Amino acid sequence: MGPMEGSTLAATARLEDTLEQHRRELTGYCYRMLGSPFEAEDAVQETLLRAWRSHERFEGRSALRSWLYKIATNVCLDSLRGRARRAMPMDLGPAGAQEPASLTMLPESRWVEPIPHSMLALEAAADPAERALARESVRLAFVAALQRLPGRQRAVLILCEVLRWKAGEVAELLDTSVAAVNSALQRARASLDAAGASSLDALPRLDPARQELLERYMAAFEAYDIQALTKLIRQDALQSMPPYDMWLQGRESILEWWVGPGIGCRGSRLLPAGMANGTACFGQYRISQSGSGHDPWSLQVIELGDGGVAAITTFLNTERLFPLFGLPAHLD
Repeated sequence: MGPMEGSTLAATARLEDTLEQHRRELTGYCYRMLGSPFEAEDAVQETLLRAWRSHERFEGRSALRSWLYKIATNVCLDSLRGRARRAMPMDLGPAGAQEPASLTMLPESRWVEPIPHSMLALEAAADPAERALARESVRLAFVAALQRLPGRQRAVLILCEVLRWKAGEVAELLDTSVAAVNSALQRARASLDAAGASSLDALPRLDPARQELLERYMAAFEAYDIQALTKLIRQDALQSMPPYDMWLQGRESILEWWVGPGIGCRGSRLLPAGMANGTACFGQYRISQSGSGHDPWSLQVIELGDGGVAAITTFLNTERLFPLFGLPAHLD
């Protein structure tokens, strides 16, 4: 290998390392845009590939980070064209239990999917309030609300409200005017206001009291102790089960389901799976029909509020989600 060839390889390695440093923050941006960790991962990979191929034309005309966000935005906008928006069950109809035989199952492409914190750069900000805001902006309800917006409005709101870019910076990224950015931001805010999802309040971290509440929930669910669960679940709690479009509102409805059509969850085990979308999650394993151990059933994303468990989202697509969260395929 000659000196020139060695220098080229070293420069390529440095470029790859530099691009890779932006992967996690770009993943967070693409996830908010697309509502799926799998699509976000694909979009980031395409972004970094395009950047690597065209870096010689970049020539430092703008900050590398801004350039990568410009590429990522175009990749996401291309991906969003001509497809139905992702949602949560609460976005599709009123609450209410149904007979299991009549439940409607929609394809996975229709649902907002959870993302593990290990894929995101939620702790990058120095300010604790900014870190809390970053966690809040990936909550399932907020990500679902973002999917209501047209693609460019979605990008403007994320860049301005979540990432704190200035209107001039966003205008340059989108090749438009500051007035157009401000107009898009105003329309996006109005749409979120109408959906009741305009708030981006700081999400508190799991303090010892909340951690203790989660441990009590885990123990009560594994024991299927309805009396204990009644004390832990808030009266106004919500439960949903993607890919089914049914959702339940209120502690009484949730517990009626658990002792009725959901009685198959009795005897389940819960395995902590870290953090997803700003809150804690568990892998739920039901007793195996083979009689040996427990098999994957759902990923439970648990949101806590004042006074107890506020929302339980049980994602049933374990074939996709359990490997993503590092959960085993079987418990002996």
